[in-house]
Amino acid sequence: MFVDSHCHLEMEEYDGDREAVLGRARDAGVSYMLTVATEERYFSKALEIAEGHPSVYAALGIHPHNAGAYSDALEERIRGYLPHPKVVGYGEVGLDFYRNYAPRKAQMEAFRRQIPLARASGLPLIIHSRNARAETLQVLKEAAIHPTIIHCYSYDLDTARKLLDLGAFLSIPGTVTYRKSGLAEVLRYVPTERLLSETDAPFLAPEPHRGRRNEPAYVCRVVEEIAAIKGSALEDISALLARTFASLFLDRKEWRSRGAAGKGPLP
Repeated sequence: MFVDSHCHLEMEEYDGDREAVLGRARDAGVSYMLTVATEERYFSKALEIAEGHPSVYAALGIHPHNAGAYSDALEERIRGYLPHPKVVGYGEVGLDFYRNYAPRKAQMEAFRRQIPLARASGLPLIIHSRNARAETLQVLKEAAIHPTIIHCYSYDLDTARKLLDLGAFLSIPGTVTYRKSGLAEVLRYVPTERLLSETDAPFLAPEPHRGRRNEPAYVCRVVEEIAAIKGSALEDISALLARTFASLFLDRKEWRSRGAAGKGPLP
């Protein structure tokens, strides 16, 4: 059993062969996929895909690239999507000081404003952080929200330790197969129970597919690399990663019911 905990099936890159992509994922043994809608124009499409495929779930939020579009009106529209039974995560939200497609001030504001939405709904918070480790750590310390998932983890071991201390989970992408990724040291330290596997498809295809469009079927390569670095059997690692995904995203009805009642998430 394999799990792709972060992909973007609603994006235009799949408009020509989405069903074939999903079929290849099933054939590869991918049991669950979380498709993550990063801006409002993708929300309905992500839910449509999730509704039509039992193995697909959805998350939604405003990506830092789109932070300039965040507003009170958009926030209210987001609230309307969160009770949907196939919405199991909030995000991806966060900070990207590498591309800087939105002003840093707007990114910080959108990030901070979306955290209470995740908390109230009881949904795990999926975080994008690139070239913004100090700022991300500071926001998470202030927010004290659990659980959080650092999507497409790319920082060093010291940052990983600090994030683990804050209760975060680290999601490992296809870059783990790249020779200069530096993720092996992180993976040898982080307990498998605090890891997730992802593709971030259509981006960041693993070796030997690097440079081409990524897709959920390739998460198998990610898990193979994690198992090799950990020195563990592939079956054991894949089962652990699947259990962590289920516990975070699929077994959280009590979190969601408490959030809907205004009690906030469980400790």
